Amino acid sequence: MSGLARHFGVKKRLFYFLSASMILALVGGSSALWLRFEFKRIQGDNTLSVWNQVSVTTLEDTAKSSAPCTQQYPEKRAWFGDLHVHTAASYDASSFDVTTTVDEAYAFARGATLPMRLRNDPPDYQPVALQLSTPLDFMAVTDHAESLGETRLCYKESSAAYTTLPCRFYRGDIRLPVDERMQSLLRLASFALFGNDRSARICGEGGTLCRNEALKVWTENQRSTEAWYDPCDFTTFHAYEYTLAKNAANLHRNVIFASSTVPQAPLSSKDAPQVEEMLAWLDAVCISGNPNCGALSIPHNSNWSSGRMWFPYSNRDIPLEDQQALAALRAKTEPLAEIMQIKGDSECRNHIASVVGPTDDLCDFEKLRPASTVIEDCDEDFGSGGMMLKGCTSRYNFVRYALTAGLSEEEELGINPFKLGIIASSDSHIGATTSASEDAYPGAHGNDRDLEARLIDKITVPGDIATGSPVRFNPGGLAGIYATENTRSALFEGMQQRETFGTSGPRIAPRFFAGWQIEPNVCNRADYLSVAYRDGVPMGADLPAAPTGIQHSPVFVASASRDPLEGGNPLQRLQVIKGWIDTQGRAHQAIFDVAGDTSEAASADLANCEISGRGFSQLCATWQDPDFDPQRAAVYYLRVIETPSCRWSHQACLTLPENERPDSCRDPALPRQIHERAWTSPIWYRPPA
Repeated sequence: MSGLARHFGVKKRLFYFLSASMILALVGGSSALWLRFEFKRIQGDNTLSVWNQVSVTTLEDTAKSSAPCTQQYPEKRAWFGDLHVHTAASYDASSFDVTTTVDEAYAFARGATLPMRLRNDPPDYQPVALQLSTPLDFMAVTDHAESLGETRLCYKESSAAYTTLPCRFYRGDIRLPVDERMQSLLRLASFALFGNDRSARICGEGGTLCRNEALKVWTENQRSTEAWYDPCDFTTFHAYEYTLAKNAANLHRNVIFASSTVPQAPLSSKDAPQVEEMLAWLDAVCISGNPNCGALSIPHNSNWSSGRMWFPYSNRDIPLEDQQALAALRAKTEPLAEIMQIKGDSECRNHIASVVGPTDDLCDFEKLRPASTVIEDCDEDFGSGGMMLKGCTSRYNFVRYALTAGLSEEEELGINPFKLGIIASSDSHIGATTSASEDAYPGAHGNDRDLEARLIDKITVPGDIATGSPVRFNPGGLAGIYATENTRSALFEGMQQRETFGTSGPRIAPRFFAGWQIEPNVCNRADYLSVAYRDGVPMGADLPAAPTGIQHSPVFVASASRDPLEGGNPLQRLQVIKGWIDTQGRAHQAIFDVAGDTSEAASADLANCEISGRGFSQLCATWQDPDFDPQRAAVYYLRVIETPSCRWSHQACLTLPENERPDSCRDPALPRQIHERAWTSPIWYRPPA
């Protein structure tokens, strides 16, 4: 349930609700005056001058080897990892009693067991021990910059903040008279109610105590991240999450650094309450401001953004030069988007009125708001309430339509701010990437550790503060990067070049190329990859101008290999997804099956989840766009579809006696089977000037 009560635009209502509840729960003559004192705010001054002076350096004592790895992959290989993992340092994870440290999170990624222990477990409790069947190649711990200091101070008995009412409430020392499942959410709300302000009681005059404590936590994170970096074997990235919401609409980003040279303070949304302020700071102090510091920002959960994540700059009521400057900043700092994680799929959604094209049944995948739900289209506006699963939806919520919006922006502004490569990740809040398999999903927040909690169909917090459906969460995804070796420099270069992909969990390895003169039978060649790189461009790239005289569609090469791990499903088909903007400015989509077979495809038996039927270990095909228009810009990406398998929730329901199954097990709107998948970064075509 992470994020459901985070920074919602109902702070005043939430404050009154919590205040009244605490008055009932507290012993003694509590007064409104005293509560006002205990929950006093420090208003942010929203100035970044002090942040522009932040030191940018490395804390490492000895430099890691920069020698090339012994094993090199000239045609690059797929490396799998997770760039979105939280530990107990994150305020929402800690409010759910998660205890996992940064070191434990990295150890788990390398193959160590991780006991799923919570802070208030009895001494004799034996938690389930989690373990990956195959270690990750790379990982980033992305704890929230927001409340990084507050969280530590509230648990530090020697701090002056420890005995304050907000800390006692946050730790759960004071329990409100609500259902047990609500306790962790209301503990989270005790921080969320401050929004972009800080607690005067916890943080002291001017917020200094919290900022200083946050620096200590960030330093510890850097030390651990550096200690676990093992070039050529396991890559760790220094990283954090910038967690901004506007009117209950999600605008979160993960900030990933290229090396150990990083700003020695993580800028949060409390000090930069506009995304572009954070991006400008990142550019000023790191990307452009320090030759040893590289960074990029990755938006995530656009499906919660109420149309705000990729709202066009050309739609904003600001001067043209400002639109262009902001678009250029976005293009420079945000080359990737997270398309999938535990809180749902952000690729696409059916029945958005402002999207022209056929219904794509595979867009119904992992939706927090049921795919059958008719939702108002925000159209050329944005809404609110996305994080509460309310309000209008928008094509600017989804990566597919952000890509077409980028084409339109380039026509309007001369710059494409949404030229996005694709990854996926988990957003695990237990310090353990959760995407290993559907049948081993352990939950992702701590408070969903028990199966009963994971199968809850709906939670509504009193006061209309938040709502959610744990059973509609999922095990999350994996990030894939193509690189010649497993090092920070090679993987970061792969991210900057957008030669990346995401999967919904399986280790599917897709490839996608395009060129004007690639031979049609290239899939049959032993040197397929070297020819594709020689005669074309890979995922994440622009097609060069067509040679003189060529008017036909470029040749696309699509291939994929199934997950090789035990229990991995075969592939069903490869699809090329095309997006473009017509002469009236309307967004179009088209879906083309280019390889595979659905006529005799494998299926999952819902009685026991056994798979039977036909599938493929590998698929490869060349394809040309039958509707190619050389005068119209277009964007193409590859989607790889597995044969169907049982969703985690259905597998969990089958483990329970029929008379003990919760209502969600009988919900016809909850999918019982799914198509796991992978998405590549796009290839862009632009017409001649």
